[in-house]
Amino acid sequence: MTSLHVRVPIRQGFTPLLKSPQSGMRWLNFGVLRLSPGETYTFPPLADRETGLVLLGGTADVEGETFHWRSLGERENVFDGRATAIYLPPGVGYTVRALTDLEAAVITAPASKGAPPTVIRPQDVIVHERRGKSTFLRDVHDIIVDQVPADMLLVGETFNYPGEWSSYPPHKHDIHRPPEEVELEEVYFYKIDPPQGFGLQRIYAPDRGFDETYLVLNDDLVLIPWGYHPVAAAPGYRLYYLWALAGKARVIQPYVDPEHAWIMEGR
Repeated sequence: MTSLHVRVPIRQGFTPLLKSPQSGMRWLNFGVLRLSPGETYTFPPLADRETGLVLLGGTADVEGETFHWRSLGERENVFDGRATAIYLPPGVGYTVRALTDLEAAVITAPASKGAPPTVIRPQDVIVHERRGKSTFLRDVHDIIVDQVPADMLLVGETFNYPGEWSSYPPHKHDIHRPPEEVELEEVYFYKIDPPQGFGLQRIYAPDRGFDETYLVLNDDLVLIPWGYHPVAAAPGYRLYYLWALAGKARVIQPYVDPEHAWIMEGR
């Protein structure tokens, strides 16, 4: 089986990292846009996919046929504050013009109609501080969740404290049996602070027929088509990942591994 761990050089311009179908992924596409000040990049309309563009760092103008948003972005990097993002429905092309050095994630998912073009500004981001407990505390930011009635796409960010875990206790969302569990595939795109640090990402099936652990570095992408998927940050290093999900219903309803559910119960 092809590895679920993607590590490729990210170049100037647009670098695609995932184009479904790939490694069991069916819905999500993911890429990274990097521009120097004054540079532009135009994305053509996608007839049957909606788009989330998340500014990881820098400031840009974004324009299309019916909108022109100026000076979007208020952080230099992902550890410098809340995100700015845009949501676009199918059939809408757009051009990004960098005002500073710019890095942005571009995520698309299938959609028939979608919501109107929308800017999600830092004050619109929903922050869940210190989710979890003990040594698995983390901060979670919802970016394109309740803010936009998208067809399929869900996007947010997680910030691990140094040496701590997230996506923990391990959970999965690969069987469609609502309300207990909703089938969603997911990607994690990583940043580390300082950037020479690392983290660990495990993905395993309930029967352990698949059980892999990946060393994750700055700019790595991990694909999560199925399985439990806990994450650990190395001591001394903050770990960030942008997460995006798409699947059979636009509901985040994870199923916790029964072997580890007791951890939340505190016994």
